[in-house]
Amino acid sequence: MNNTRFGLVGMTLKHSFSKQYFTDKFAQLHLTQHTYSNFELEDLHQLELFCKNTAPDLCGFNVTIPYKEQIIPFLDDLDSPAKTIGAVNTVVVKNGRLIGYNTDFEGFKSSLLPFLPDRPIKALILGTGGASKAVAYALKTLDIPYIFVSRNPDKGFAYESLNKDIMTEYLLVINTTPIGMFPNIDQFPDIPYPFLSPQHLLYDLVYNPALTTFLKKGQMQGAQILNGLKMLELQAEKAWGIWNQA
Repeated sequence: MNNTRFGLVGMTLKHSFSKQYFTDKFAQLHLTQHTYSNFELEDLHQLELFCKNTAPDLCGFNVTIPYKEQIIPFLDDLDSPAKTIGAVNTVVVKNGRLIGYNTDFEGFKSSLLPFLPDRPIKALILGTGGASKAVAYALKTLDIPYIFVSRNPDKGFAYESLNKDIMTEYLLVINTTPIGMFPNIDQFPDIPYPFLSPQHLLYDLVYNPALTTFLKKGQMQGAQILNGLKMLELQAEKAWGIWNQA
């Protein structure tokens, strides 16, 4: 690793996880020359300029909402999972070329495994953005059938179509949307919570707050709950490994 500059690309990053995580990691490893910066970009034009002018001077960077899919045309190459998923959350800079990876699916998969029941289970994926694609890819590798829930019913179930039969059949419910994220902590995905049960597992990719309203409402029905913090830590460690191989 020749370069020591890293960063995070997104739109609103004031409460992001990555900068503090990697700053602490650099301190623990006594990497005093390493830096990690937030790059708040307002639109696609700024994203394109960043990829052309700023990114080549970095060792690597992370990508978050809303640019995980939108950044792809500005990259030089993708690894196989990122190409299949169609979303990127980690970029390594190698000889001036920007190469996209997806470590979200590995973080999600590893964090979910200890909580899966022994019996077969089906999943509802709330949302159809970049994070949902990584979740779907991970579920596919685990042979867990899934269906998307979206405001666009062409992509799966519509929220208003969810009923007792569907909720009884799909016992793993994963929120991949930013609904309920700080500061909008009173918001929650519009699913029929009374049909949840102790057999359900609710996984919220949101980690701030640690206990979202989505998880609280599931907990009230006896469901097992899990937030996205462990996933974030695992995907960050995978990103660190990729950067160190550059």
